Amino acid sequence: MSLKDRISDYSARVGVIGLGYVGLPLAVTAARQGFAVTGFDIDASKMDRLDAGQSYIGAVSDAELTAVRGRFDWTTDFSQLSDCQAILICVPTPLTKQREPDLSFVEQTTRKIADHIRPGTIVVLESTTYPGTTEEVLAPILETSGLTLGEDIFLGFSPEREDPGNAHHNTRSIPKIVAGMGETAGDLIEALYARIVDTVVRVPTPATAEAVKITENIFRAVNIALVNELKLIYDKMGIDVWEVIDGAATKPFGYMPFYPGPGLGGHCIPIDPFYLTWKAREHEVPTRFIELAGEINTDMPHHVVDRLREIVDRSCGKGLSTARILLVGVAYKKNVSDMRESPAMKLLELLDAAGSAVEYIDPHVPEIPPMREYKQFLARPAADPATLASGQFDAVLIATDHDAIDYAQLLTLGCPVVDTRNAIARRGLAMAGVVKV
Repeated sequence: MSLKDRISDYSARVGVIGLGYVGLPLAVTAARQGFAVTGFDIDASKMDRLDAGQSYIGAVSDAELTAVRGRFDWTTDFSQLSDCQAILICVPTPLTKQREPDLSFVEQTTRKIADHIRPGTIVVLESTTYPGTTEEVLAPILETSGLTLGEDIFLGFSPEREDPGNAHHNTRSIPKIVAGMGETAGDLIEALYARIVDTVVRVPTPATAEAVKITENIFRAVNIALVNELKLIYDKMGIDVWEVIDGAATKPFGYMPFYPGPGLGGHCIPIDPFYLTWKAREHEVPTRFIELAGEINTDMPHHVVDRLREIVDRSCGKGLSTARILLVGVAYKKNVSDMRESPAMKLLELLDAAGSAVEYIDPHVPEIPPMREYKQFLARPAADPATLASGQFDAVLIATDHDAIDYAQLLTLGCPVVDTRNAIARRGLAMAGVVKV
């Protein structure tokens, strides 16, 4: 039976490497659509959670895991890749400390695939990266298997578009960009994803698909930087930037609202622009606009802490070194537990370095999980909201505006509330003691 036929009748086994915020929903979705799926991950603790029928991300419920139990299995044994006819790579692509692309996870994963792959296998990278990665990095590694690209291995790129906490769009409903190295690879990859998601959008080359995803995230990063800069300007003028944005958003054309915050978080937007700036240097093309946006967004936590220092000094005559601060929300966005690149952690680091005594509350993060950075805060527990009244805080700092926070209670603590998300005003609460920053 041909690979195309195995895709058509759902008899192809799909392997998903990396069972995180992207890979686990993708694996469950493919299994729900009828494919047999094997998930691969180096983290044995994830295997234990899955064995117990417990999901560790909000986009997949325990009930959804149970529903696909017969078609979805998982392992840390990468030799089982040889049983898969389609392998989808969903591993991290972080930055180094020098803000250069770190493709080590992609490269290590591709080498494991090359060790075990069999003829007649689709390989698709989903991790966000710079244009050219699929052909320049993955292709040479896969060729070390002795198999021929376009004949034995069908390589392509299909960027993930997950949005944690978005109740309106999920893995199946979000249109899927796909591209293959050559027509045959493109046809097979398109056919595969057409059986997993509702809408497939094919583009000519993997480099085009890589550029699509990185463009989407640079668009957001640049526009967020713009409103962050406008916020600083309007603050000096005594103008509320949130009211400005609400007014501008009434225009039915030519304007799209973006909102300021204490920094930039998430798995893509703070990182992806620097993948393109790095690649652009190879072509001797300046990326001043993108780099400026990165500088503005990166500097926002420092601005917030500087303003907090002024507010604490003015309200109680203290420096941050002797202040007790309640940090509200540590996830990178509202109503999720996702901590990747959370600006709240940078705030926590800056306050800790200043000597502040910081407690945090977050209904989605009962304790700080393992992270690539901020290891000094590992397992720090959240404060019990019921005990906040006795906390005698010098200031409350709202970093993440979860809906499950009791904002009215925060206003009763008798100290300034520094609101970086406009959370108080949006809920129509009394504004005494609230400073928008």
